Amino acid sequence: MIGDFLRFAINNLFHRKMRSLLTIIGIFIGIAAVVSLISVGQGMKDEINRQFEEIGSDKITVIPGGASGLGMMNMMTAAVPLTDADLKVIKRQSGVDMAGGMVYKTTAVKYKDEIKYTMVVGMPTDESQEIFSNMDNYKIIKGHNLEDGKDKEIVIGYDIAYTDYFNKRPGIRDKIYINDKPYTVCGIVDKIGSKQDDSQMYITLEEADELFNMEGEYGMIIVKIKPNVNPSDLAEVLRHKIRRARGEKEGEESFQVQTTEQLMNMVGDVLGVINAVLIAIASISLMVGGIGIMNTMYTSVLERTREIGIMKAIGAKNSHVMLLFLFESGMLGMVGGLLGVGVGVSLAKLAEYLAIQSGFAMLKASFSVELIFGSLAFSFLVGTLSGILPAMKAAKLNPVDALRYE
Repeated sequence: MIGDFLRFAINNLFHRKMRSLLTIIGIFIGIAAVVSLISVGQGMKDEINRQFEEIGSDKITVIPGGASGLGMMNMMTAAVPLTDADLKVIKRQSGVDMAGGMVYKTTAVKYKDEIKYTMVVGMPTDESQEIFSNMDNYKIIKGHNLEDGKDKEIVIGYDIAYTDYFNKRPGIRDKIYINDKPYTVCGIVDKIGSKQDDSQMYITLEEADELFNMEGEYGMIIVKIKPNVNPSDLAEVLRHKIRRARGEKEGEESFQVQTTEQLMNMVGDVLGVINAVLIAIASISLMVGGIGIMNTMYTSVLERTREIGIMKAIGAKNSHVMLLFLFESGMLGMVGGLLGVGVGVSLAKLAEYLAIQSGFAMLKASFSVELIFGSLAFSFLVGTLSGILPAMKAAKLNPVDALRYE
């Protein structure tokens, strides 16, 4: 009997091809939007988590600025920068294996006769350089890393060396000028994943202090903790010690101390909120699609009133009539879901491709089995629920009145 209902429902949908197609569009747009947004959001979250895992769970990050958020702009424009005094306080704590500071500055750089503005990073060359060098997202693929005493050398990002960032691509031993000072390229960093990171340049911390007049100030301090030390516990100790050394009150700190896990959770929460808002907006089209299915099914009931009367006259029960119309509305939802999933996957992969071409490799699409089958099930459910009222109306028709209907 189920097979008969299914065949009958499919025949009715094909009998009214244009109406069925227009009805399906509402569901299809909503499912396509939901699938593409969720897959891109989850893919970005997975990629960010992967990069944080590469940094390592044994790292703690200290940055200037209050709890207003993360980012390089926060670090660079903070009213109270991190200083050598803060770094000394950190190094004195028993759970700290080593710690090092870095500085950041967006400035003009010149190669040949071409000038670009990019981020120049001052990196330490003492033992704390190991913290940064051991991170899998900072890896020298050609030449060598910055060395102590070689302040006129520079390491360049992947895009600077291997894309058309400059009209001519600089290589090892070429000269790059910052504030009219020449620096010799000594190394090239492997691709990190974002356009900003891959177009950065790195000089020694001592040279950056002199070049940018930032003696004893840092844009970030990264701490490597000792084995068997709890990162959260040590972060709380560092927060207390730095706060006391600065004479600041709890809750009014001019700095942030974050573990890798906390950073991951913070980014995940932000992406989650953005995703939820976008999906809520996309869900409006699903609601419109459901209303479209309901309208189509009501119209179908009116057009097939005599047909319903004939079915009842030859023995069809109310439940049979209701199931028939529910199958039809469910099929409309399912077909819209299938098309929506296909288009949503295509849109997500297109967004990933365009992002990679633009140098933003962090944007990736992730398609889980739960997302695909959940979207199909949801579209079928929307279609079925939208058909309940029209199906009930059809089931309650009086056979005699239905046969008389013109």
